[in-house]
Amino acid sequence: MDKVILKPHREESLLRYHPWVFSGAIAQITGHPAEGDLVSVCSADGQVLCCGHYQIGSIAVRVLSFDEDPTQPDFWLRMLSRAYALREACGLATSATTTCYRLVHGEGDGLPGLIIDYYNGVCVLQAHSVGMFRAKAAIADALRELYGDRLKAVYDKSSGTAPFKAGLELIDGYLYKAPSFVADELTVLENGNKFLVNWCEGQKTGFFLDQRENRFRVGALARGRRVLNLFCYTGGFSIYALAGGALHVDSVDSSQRAMDMVDRNVLLNGFDASLHTSYCTDAIDFVKNVPDGAYDLMIVDPPAFAKHRGALKNALRAYQRLNAAAIAKVAPGGFVFTFSCSQVVDKEAFALAVFSAAAETGRSVRILDRLNQPADHSVNIYHPEGEYLKGLLLYVE
Repeated sequence: MDKVILKPHREESLLRYHPWVFSGAIAQITGHPAEGDLVSVCSADGQVLCCGHYQIGSIAVRVLSFDEDPTQPDFWLRMLSRAYALREACGLATSATTTCYRLVHGEGDGLPGLIIDYYNGVCVLQAHSVGMFRAKAAIADALRELYGDRLKAVYDKSSGTAPFKAGLELIDGYLYKAPSFVADELTVLENGNKFLVNWCEGQKTGFFLDQRENRFRVGALARGRRVLNLFCYTGGFSIYALAGGALHVDSVDSSQRAMDMVDRNVLLNGFDASLHTSYCTDAIDFVKNVPDGAYDLMIVDPPAFAKHRGALKNALRAYQRLNAAAIAKVAPGGFVFTFSCSQVVDKEAFALAVFSAAAETGRSVRILDRLNQPADHSVNIYHPEGEYLKGLLLYVE
């Protein structure tokens, strides 16, 4: 294993178990590691600190282990078993009413650069690093051993997430498929609600599992209310609102494919189609033209406005404008669920943007709760950057 040797006194973050080594901390590299190779990381005095995947960029090493040998044949099974044990302890892996969850959440599960979502027997894998991309076959084998006969398929959807490198065949496809399994889409349960998931054509891995608990909150407050779900994707919040007894739900998204799936999910759950209307249009333009007081509950869940720090200022302005429109339009005594999934936008900055939006409207607004990601999107306490989803539940008078 080639070695990455740090500059003097640059090991402090690793001694605190932070799972990244930045290129600026490196004094020298012994050998000629290719991107994705396993390397050991040593302090300036030669102490071996950890090992991980080498990569070219500001993050030079993603740490796989501080105390184990990732070259051992059972490494992937041991790590996936640990991740599964957490989902089992949280009641997700054995739930009769929820058959989808995130099995691996990158650094939160000690596997930086790897996402695995589980959909009723299908595991969808996304590699965000060359090292994880090159390990995908071994990971698929470990998944088969972990789940046994319960596993129907393992699908690799890394073409949009793995770094583009010469020699990487970034083509999505099945790493494993049981002989009897032929679908690219299936039905999952989430808190008893039914959703169609298409991992081949859908966004991310096919469904946004990180909003499960926040969707439940919407359902609990929806009874007797007129609901607007902005940036609805396949209608997760909409289905919960209908199940919770909403008077009517309007779902808005710019993707016609997503809106078609919303309509299918409404029918799948047996709701009266007259209780729901789909709008395939720009959500920001839609909310600006909403009559005042037309809705008693709004969900504002846009895609990431900032994917890097250079876009932060513009993103905060966009959050402010969008939330000002929602707060201004919601009926008196109404609720606004508002979110940001931009990792570079921290909780304080997002809250300040929403505060500025509320002040712009002049309405009386209270924060009833601060919302975040669920347990299967776990955050490594030594890697706070993993806490990306933040939200506020607002009551507007």
